[in-house]
Amino acid sequence: MPEYSQKLAYTFRKARLELRMTQEQVAEKSGVDVRTVINIEKGRGNPKLEKLFPLVNVLKVDARSIFDFNSEPESATVRRLRFLADQCNEEEAAALLPVIESVLSVLRSDRTENIDK
Repeated sequence: MPEYSQKLAYTFRKARLELRMTQEQVAEKSGVDVRTVINIEKGRGNPKLEKLFPLVNVLKVDARSIFDFNSEPESATVRRLRFLADQCNEEEAAALLPVIESVLSVLRSDRTENIDK
């Protein structure tokens, strides 16, 4: 099985299981045939973009996790955070940005203080 098929299979299956969805549910929500979902998760075939795009959206998969072979797999928490950020409009993003920056600053300074001790 080609490396890209393995990565796609692993990423889709992991995302589906984390969302607690069946292959049938993924197929129904994406409008893709269930056989396509099964084949992708088994690393078979070479799905077209018209099939991948709705699956990526339903599974909330960051396309970099499929196509960037240098990237580490994202955790479910990071993927969920990225998904929430992607759903924000410009006004919401502008309001959240300073809050997120402040929280990260505190978290990172605590981590640094613990290392220095």
